[in-house]
Parts: sequence; C-alpha cells; structure tokens
Amino acid sequence: MDWGTELWDQFEVLERHTQWGLDLLDRYAKFVKERTEVEQAYAKQLRNLVKKYLPKRPVKDDPESKFSQHQSFVQILQEVNDFAGQRELVAENLSVRVCLELAKYSQEMKQERKMHFQEGRRAQQQLESGFKQLENSKRKFERDCREAEKAAQTAERLDQDINATKADVEKAKQQAHLRSHMAEESKNEYAAQLQRFNRDQAHFYFSQMPQIFDKLQDMDERRATHLGAGYGLLSDAELQVVPIIAKCLEGMKVAADAVDAKHDSQVLIELHKSGFARPGDVEFEDFSQPMNRAPSDSSLGTPSDGRPELRGPGRSRAKRWPFGKKNKPRPPPLSPLGGPLPSAMPNGPPSPRSGLDPLAILSEISKSVKPRLASFRSLRGSRGTVVTEDFSHLPPEQQRKRLQQQLEERNRELQKEIDQREALKKMKDVYEKTPQMGDPASLEPRITETLNNIERLKLEVQKYEAWLAEAESRVLSNRGDSLGRHARPPDPPASAPPDSGSNNNGSQDNKESSEEPPSEEGQDAPIYTEFDEDFEEEPASPIGHCVAIYHFEGSSEGTISMAEGEDLSLMEEDKGDGWTRVRRKQGGEGYVPTSYLRVTLN
Repeated sequence: MDWGTELWDQFEVLERHTQWGLDLLDRYAKFVKERTEVEQAYAKQLRNLVKKYLPKRPVKDDPESKFSQHQSFVQILQEVNDFAGQRELVAENLSVRVCLELAKYSQEMKQERKMHFQEGRRAQQQLESGFKQLENSKRKFERDCREAEKAAQTAERLDQDINATKADVEKAKQQAHLRSHMAEESKNEYAAQLQRFNRDQAHFYFSQMPQIFDKLQDMDERRATHLGAGYGLLSDAELQVVPIIAKCLEGMKVAADAVDAKHDSQVLIELHKSGFARPGDVEFEDFSQPMNRAPSDSSLGTPSDGRPELRGPGRSRAKRWPFGKKNKPRPPPLSPLGGPLPSAMPNGPPSPRSGLDPLAILSEISKSVKPRLASFRSLRGSRGTVVTEDFSHLPPEQQRKRLQQQLEERNRELQKEIDQREALKKMKDVYEKTPQMGDPASLEPRITETLNNIERLKLEVQKYEAWLAEAESRVLSNRGDSLGRHARPPDPPASAPPDSGSNNNGSQDNKESSEEPPSEEGQDAPIYTEFDEDFEEEPASPIGHCVAIYHFEGSSEGTISMAEGEDLSLMEEDKGDGWTRVRRKQGGEGYVPTSYLRVTLN
C-alpha cells in the first residue's frame, strides 16, 4: 500500500504530515544539542571539583603523598577526572554524529519536500487551468446554442409573418444559419476540450500525483529511518564509554582496597622519626648541701673567701648546674695573662662564681643542657628555626633522609653532566674531522661550562657524603644510647649521667675534616674512564633498532655509511650531540646523524 493509491485525494493531509515529521526531526536535534550542553557542563563541574581537591604541592615536596590513604584519594580524583573525560566524549559524539548530521539531513529533507510539493502544485494548477478552459468552452457552446435556437425561432416567425418583407426573412434565415454554424463549432471545441481535460485529469490522478505522493512517502520513510538511527546513536554514545567508565569505577574500587593502615603508620614513623635518644632519668638535686656550712662562718651570706654570695630570686645554688653536670671536671679559669686565677682551688672543681660573671654562667648552663633539650623540642615542635644547608635544624633521622635525597640528586646531576661532556667531546671530534659539519671552537664554552658544573657537583657530592656519614653516626650513637639505657637498671638519684661531650667534639672534628676541599687531580676526567679499555672489546647488545630515512656517506673517521631504508641495530642513543651509534647487519659500527634515522627502542 502506498500513498499514491490510498491517499490520492489527501494532498493537504500529506503536506501537514511531512511538515510534522521534519519538525520532529528538528525537535530531536535540538534535544540532543541541549543534552550535549548538559554533558559538557557536568564534565566541566567534575573537572573543577577534581582540580579543587587535588594536592596543590608537587608530589616530591608533599610528605602526605606517601600515605596510602592519600594516594588512594588522589587515584579516585584521577578516576573521576577520567570519568569526566568520558562524559565529554559522549557530548562530542552526540554533537558530531547526531546534532550536525540531523541538522544537515533536515535541510536536505526540507529541500526535497519543497520540490515535490511544488511539482504537485504545478500539476494541480495545470489541471485547474484545463478545467477552466473546459468550463469556458462549455459556456460558449451553451450560449451559442441558445443564440442559434433564438435566431431559428426569429427566422421562422418572420417567415410566417405576412407583413414581413422578403429581405427581412432572408436576413433572419441567414442569421439563424450563422448562429447554427457557430453553435456547431462551439460544440466541436467543447468536445475536444472535454476530451483533453479528461485525459489530463486521468493523468493527474492516476499517474502524476501518485508518483509525487510515492516520492513523498519514500522521503518520509527515509526521514523516519534516519530519525530512528539518531535515536540509536543516543544509546550507542553511552554504550561506547560504558567499558571505560566501568574501568574508572574499578579503579576507584582498587583505590579503596589499596588503603593500608599499617603501611601508613610505618610511613608516619619514617617521615617524623627524629632519631633522638629518649630522655634519661631526672637526677636527684640535693638541696641540703648549702646548709652544711663551717662553724667558723661569721655570717650566713659571706663565704670563706670573703666575697658576698650572689643571692636573689631565681639564683639558688642547686640550680646552677642542672641535669647533674656539676660533677664533670672542668679546667680552672685563666687570668688575662694566661695563668690560673688565685681563687681557683687546685684539688677540686672550681666554684662556678670564680672568675665568671652571671651571663657566662647562663651561657655554660645553656650549652650543657642543649643535647637534652633537643628531645623535648622535638615534642613541642620547632618554630622559627633557621634552615641550614646540612639540614642540622632537623632531627637526626630526618636529617639523614634529606641528606640522602640531596646526595642522590647530586649524583644524578653529576652523571648527566658527565654524559653531556662525553657527547660534546664526540661532537667536537666529528667537527674537527669534518669541518663542514660545524666549528669545533663553538663547543668550547659549553665544554668549559660542563667541566665547571662537574667540579661543582663533585664538591657538593663529597660535602653531602661527609654530612651524611656524620648524620648516620649520630643516629647510630643515639640508637645505641637509647638501647643501652633501657638495657641497664636505672641509676640511683645521686649518680651523674655519662659525659657525652666527647662524641659531639669528635663528630664536629669529623665534620671539619670531611669538609676539606678535595684535590683537583682527576676532576676533569670522568669517573669510569679508567675501565674503558677493559670493556671495549666486549660486543654490546643492541638497545633497539632503527631504519635509515636518508642516504648517508660515512666518509669521516668514526662514522659509517648507510643506504636509504636500511635496517640497523641501535647500539647507543643520542647524547645530545646529534649523532647515534649503530651497527650494520653486515658488520661494522659507527656514528650516523640522528635526524637521518627512525629509531625504535626495545
């Protein structure tokens, strides 16, 4: 069943239906366009949300990045960011494959529909024109027939009238005959026009309009099919990203399962472990000793040497040497001339007051309690500390870790500078052997700069190695003190703690000796040059393969020729000098320009 047969008289209905179909197509395209805007806004909001919660500091500078829970959160943010990317992909596919395609197809359908209905209207106009001509010929035939009949009646009346002249009768007969002839011609013209109209009408209703209606039916069916495909693309765009979205969700699940509380606890220990020894027992301070004075004292406030004793708020005798440092032997104070003061006792520790003012006493007290206060300072936090190059402002364990990181970075930079220096030397040799490729003198500033960088980095490496050795020894000594303190029973209250000043002095001496500038001998040469001769003859394994893009004639020493399209083995990557070492399948190694190769690493 088709429209041309069943809907031959529903021209206006078909016109409204086809217009409704095109409006539906445009409406769906508009819906998809707004859907893409929603997807794009959703993806943008997701990306902004991820950006808001991503860590602002770099990973290497953020100690929190080492915790598994923080890493899992960052991974979830990355998965959400990937999910936002899939929503953007959905929006892009809908915009390109649905919106643009349907908009273009709608324009084509509108043009085709307009053409078909213009053709139908022309056929209708032609049929109406033929029908008007038929009506005109019919009215003319009818009018001529009445005129002929009237003329015949007039001629017959005059013929019977005895008063009419013969001329009037003849004239009336001629007029009747003329009218009769005109009526006959009108009849023939009307018959011909009627036959022509019937033929045109049959062609219009049985051939011309059915063809136009069939074309409209085909156009509408194609439009409906295309619209149905557009409906399917809406779901296809979602189905394409479902596997990737599932992977994003699986990644979130993996990130959730990756949270390891034990690992995070260990990371916290590694990050904030100070390395200080635990504080020892608080010593007993005997306040009864100042009460045992000699019976010959003449006054309570005058000592035996005749000097007035310093008294006042906060200056008691028992607090002059806190933490049990008063039993430590100290050298007698010296006079400005270099000898001992007369008031110094030869057989015992001198009095803190002899030859020292109160500021000097406070200075010695602060020096004596500094190692012990460090542990308490680590508990309270260090505010306003001055950052030093050797990280001595940090606790011992943290200082060791930071020095280890700095040493590794300096070693990597040193190796990079050494490789660059070797590459510059190779390039200089090539320029000297092949002057047309470049000027060797132009490389001298870069070589000199590289040598200076190598010397500077070697000094820094030695400096950090010395600081690291000192920090490691300090960590081991603190660890040994802590273990030894917990292994032995506690001391009685009157005993004094062992003197640790010798360790500090020794570490300071080691630090000063380690910071001596190294000898300049051998600094210009790379570290591994003395072993080059032992390994030159061993065949190295290729690290990849490459294909020659252009032909190259290896005429200079150290180079090798190659043909365009030749497969070569990659033996050594470009070190920055523009040359790559390769091996031919027939044998032979040499350098070729890197820009002449297409390299693929293993």
